[in-house]
Amino acid sequence: MTKKTWQYAFIQTLPVLCGYLFMGIAFGILLQQAGYNFLWALFISFIIYAGSMQFVLIGLLGGGMGFLSLILLTLSVQSRHIFYGLSFIEKFKAMGKQGWYMVFSLTDETYSLLCGMKIPSDLNEKKVFFTVAMLDQSYWVVGCTLGAILGGVIGFDTTGIDFAMTALFVVIFIEQWVGFKSHIPALVGMGCGAVSLVVFGASAFILPALIASVCLLLMFKGSIRQGESQEVGQ
Repeated sequence: MTKKTWQYAFIQTLPVLCGYLFMGIAFGILLQQAGYNFLWALFISFIIYAGSMQFVLIGLLGGGMGFLSLILLTLSVQSRHIFYGLSFIEKFKAMGKQGWYMVFSLTDETYSLLCGMKIPSDLNEKKVFFTVAMLDQSYWVVGCTLGAILGGVIGFDTTGIDFAMTALFVVIFIEQWVGFKSHIPALVGMGCGAVSLVVFGASAFILPALIASVCLLLMFKGSIRQGESQEVGQ
């Protein structure tokens, strides 16, 4: 990786750095309070790297849940990543062995960055993608481990710290809204999310919203591209 690649990737991942450090620290503190030291935090964040599922895992450790039940629970919590991966499957295939890591490391935030980046022509897209993914996971690993270490020494009130992830998504959304000509995908996503929230409730709206968004965007893909072409021409 060239120095310029690292610099570009680091600048792009700064919002994720802020969000992941705070959320990682929160996870590490909660894990330590559950009786697991920083080595567990390091191992879990490095091997599992599943964000929200890691928080769920704290309550499952030692709970006696069956292996099949754990698999089904993880699938239900992380099922949205199936749709993320489909949109990058060809690019990840072209990355060779690095593509396997890209599949593993494709979190919500990394996906948002990969979709929204306008990579300079003098940089290699594959190397930028890989560097962004590695940096994002490194932020999470450092945050989780640091939280577990601090949690064993200092008492923390973690009330409201989970809002850091909400703020992170807002920042990424605004950046993409400003940076892209067509706002149709964003409006479709917001509309499907709102309708699914009303119909399915807060605990089960994400997957239906994603399915509806993907179907609608595929149906109107031609119109969206035509609209973008006309805007560029103007």
